[in-house]
Amino acid sequence: MLRIAVLASGSGSNAEEIYHYFESHDLARVEMIVTNNTKAGVIDRFSGKKVSIRTFDPATESDAVLGELTQGADMVILAGYLKMIPKSWTRAFNGRMLNIHPALLPKFGGKGMYGKRVHKAVSEAGETESGITIHLVNEHYDEGAIVAQFAVDIEPGERPELIEEKVRALELEYYAPTIERWIENLILSQ
Repeated sequence: MLRIAVLASGSGSNAEEIYHYFESHDLARVEMIVTNNTKAGVIDRFSGKKVSIRTFDPATESDAVLGELTQGADMVILAGYLKMIPKSWTRAFNGRMLNIHPALLPKFGGKGMYGKRVHKAVSEAGETESGITIHLVNEHYDEGAIVAQFAVDIEPGERPELIEEKVRALELEYYAPTIERWIENLILSQ
């Protein structure tokens, strides 16, 4: 049974979907929730579940948390984690760290491009589609190898809130099954 650590900074809806998807799976299980935000909704969402919850200050505790991750997880999944991942973490989990981005990369990625900011940029650009990109994590924002992309049609200039709803539905539908296929491929390649 492989152990998953999920990094989240916000409400934790994707983290919870991943948790439930693997809850009775024989391939992997969510064992740790790690957050940089002491007020993140993910903490409340996971209290009472059989996972460890770790809050930390990235400026002072990154090395300590990396030690805990390497001891307690086989892979790391980002689910709305908003901080840059340190190089020491990307090296330790090279090829075993996955992220989801709420747009079709390489468009609308990079530093500061997350959540509502992405949807606003997509709307302002007059795009006719948006979606999600699931990609490996490296030491640059949103530049890791793409594992999968899923698209949805939108109207040029569509309200960012509507784009967000459509993209959110894709996240909840496709992230966990894509993680499962990615893990299976990792196992086969070893």
